[in-house]
Amino acid sequence: MAKVGAQRAGELTGKSKSTIQRAMKTGKLSYDLDANGRKVIDVSELDRAFGLLPQEGERQERQSVEAELEKAAHMLETERMRMQIKMLEEQLSVAREQIEDLKEQREQWQKQAQQVLLTSQYSQKQAEELKEELKERERRALLRRQKEMERRAQLQNAGNENRRTGPMARQREAEKSFRVRDLWSKIRGQAASAEAQKTA
Repeated sequence: MAKVGAQRAGELTGKSKSTIQRAMKTGKLSYDLDANGRKVIDVSELDRAFGLLPQEGERQERQSVEAELEKAAHMLETERMRMQIKMLEEQLSVAREQIEDLKEQREQWQKQAQQVLLTSQYSQKQAEELKEELKERERRALLRRQKEMERRAQLQNAGNENRRTGPMARQREAEKSFRVRDLWSKIRGQAASAEAQKTA
């Protein structure tokens, strides 16, 4: 590789000329003497000891590469953000659909609850009406039983009264008939006595 003096070595490494000279004196940096007796340093030795600064062409190329990398990173970040936004939009759309479904389900549940409530109220009303009807039927049946029992009691009392009054009535009729016959006999006897007196 090429060999350079202390001044150029400093430019290539970014070090000062005195730093290069001091490194040569201490043996940190090896050097040779050229035909003019000037100390020169191999560029590879500079790269080993201090590292070389990038040259203008390399710097431009590195800057171009870094710019491309930055651009690519920006594009990747933009694409990543775009995909993330798209994913969030899809999630938002799904969430909205779920909300709509929940609203429809809530409306259906409310309608069902209202129907159940109306049915329950109607059933309760029917139950109350049936209860009242059963009470009325029971009351009517009780009245019929009471009337039937009263009728039977009246018939029984009438039968007992007939049984008690029957012989007495027959006895009174017999006594009345006996008195009529007795009275008739007396009338006939008196008539016969009067006729006998007339003829005498």
